[in-house]
Amino acid sequence: MSKPKNKTVNIEQFDRTASYSLEKAVQLVKLFKSENFDESVDLAMNLGVDPRHADQNIRVTTGLPNGTGKTVIILALTMGQKEKEAKDAGADFVGNKEYIEKIKNGWTDFDKIVATPDMMPELGKLGKILGPKGLMPNPKSGTVTMDIGKAVQELKAGQIELRVDKTGIIHVPCGKVSFEANALVQNIQTVYEAIMKARSSSVKGQYFKKMTISSTMGPGIKIDHTSI
Repeated sequence: MSKPKNKTVNIEQFDRTASYSLEKAVQLVKLFKSENFDESVDLAMNLGVDPRHADQNIRVTTGLPNGTGKTVIILALTMGQKEKEAKDAGADFVGNKEYIEKIKNGWTDFDKIVATPDMMPELGKLGKILGPKGLMPNPKSGTVTMDIGKAVQELKAGQIELRVDKTGIIHVPCGKVSFEANALVQNIQTVYEAIMKARSSSVKGQYFKKMTISSTMGPGIKIDHTSI
């Protein structure tokens, strides 16, 4: 009986209207953790950008110093010597035409695709399948490259893509509730710095509007980003 009671006390200590320092927000997220599974910790960042303008349509990648806590399943599409390079780097599936055919038939048992440029003419035909799922590789995110081994290694190590949606919000995973608090703080600081560096000179007014952290099952906790 004591666990539900403690949970109630924790919720009562939380003010949904308040903004907390990054360190305090992380503590609260860990306080609200589920006892059934290791929840993801996610960030939502509201930016004062207009994604209809190309220079404000933010799409950058950054490596998280402590990873995401998730095993990333990678499909590497390439040919020849590059296949060995991708396998040696840790890609889960490596090949070319046979996997493109599998995708055409509805197979998407992977989290990311990395590809060499010579594969893009065929991959481009799969836009209706891969696009809505966010699986289409792109040079801007480093997933279309001749250095395919490096791309695989970086994704396996916790590289993430920061991409603004049409409403000006970026949603991104930054770890698991089981992470040490300091590890989550470091990951979030890294994401924040990457977003600040991505600011375009054409953005007028307030660039960074709001930042919220939450676990899969927990409430959204506002972060005072000036505390970072």
